[in-house]
Amino acid sequence: LIWASITDAARNEAFNVVNGDVFRWSRLWKRIAAYFNVEAVGYGTKINPLEREMANDAATWHKIADKYKLKENQLSRVATAWHTDLDLGRPIEVMTNMSKSRKLGFLVYQDTEDTFYELFEQLKKAKLVP
Repeated sequence: LIWASITDAARNEAFNVVNGDVFRWSRLWKRIAAYFNVEAVGYGTKINPLEREMANDAATWHKIADKYKLKENQLSRVATAWHTDLDLGRPIEVMTNMSKSRKLGFLVYQDTEDTFYELFEQLKKAKLVP
């Protein structure tokens, strides 16, 4: 966003704001599960909203938070399943494109998988996840 605000060629233009790589959730879920040392559950043929899946998990999170001495034991304050459902529950695959900003000189790139791991490490240090 800073680049777009200080680059004359970017003035009054709209840009995608994404990492700049191409990834597939079907691959990334397995790797994230491995990172947390949990079993990855494959995707079925029907959409199963996370909000519904997590509807009765508040007590489980409370136990996890207590066990690992996390800062927040209220699941509703650390997870927004409805937002995840909006982002990932689309019936179509979303592809993003950074070509416009690259053509105008924005060449910064960040690997999506690495970004997740960096975030998870920050959340661990902040005692928000085990």
